[in-house]
Amino acid sequence: MDWTRAVDGYCERLGPAYWAEPLNAVTNLAFLAAALLMWHRCAGLVSGRVLAAILFAIGIGSWLFHTHAQPWAGVADVAPIGIFIIAYIFVVNRDFLRLPGWQAGLGTVFSATLIPLLAYQFGKYELTAASAGYVPVPILLFGYGWALRQRLPVVARGLWIGAGLLVVSITLRSLDQPLCGVWPLGTHFLWHLLNAALLGWLIEVWRRHAVAA
Repeated sequence: MDWTRAVDGYCERLGPAYWAEPLNAVTNLAFLAAALLMWHRCAGLVSGRVLAAILFAIGIGSWLFHTHAQPWAGVADVAPIGIFIIAYIFVVNRDFLRLPGWQAGLGTVFSATLIPLLAYQFGKYELTAASAGYVPVPILLFGYGWALRQRLPVVARGLWIGAGLLVVSITLRSLDQPLCGVWPLGTHFLWHLLNAALLGWLIEVWRRHAVAA
């Protein structure tokens, strides 16, 4: 595989230049801002700061991909996102569901296996194919919220808000190419802005619970 070949996967990019996706690149600052804010708010909370650090890495990885636009940068883009999802599932299992560490880890492994299986199924449909890898995540958030709705209703609402934001965000990501003919800037930069808010919010949901507990 050629790790340095040019990749053109977004409406805004019209060539291989470093600044061919200015909006998609600059909006990654939103991830960094959200990460720094949550790092400050999670002072004294190790898990919260770990999540904030991963969020910062998401911003850096996405910046690299939307400037260099090469396969190695694509890995730098998606790997921190996957790590954040896995880490957040673990803290949900451990701190919201109150599972022992080994059970929380086992549940995380199960979810990490289930997500790509569901993504494969969603990839078969034109409506969800463009963002199939992300579609299972709001379903998972909604499911956790449903499981916690009676014991931790505030947390459940927080997770449902996160699921709703992610549905809107995934929709905007999926519309980037279909709307390219009428909106040359694309919609991917909106995916960045909403996801920065979403991931910061999910950390905040955990932080509020941790402080209250």
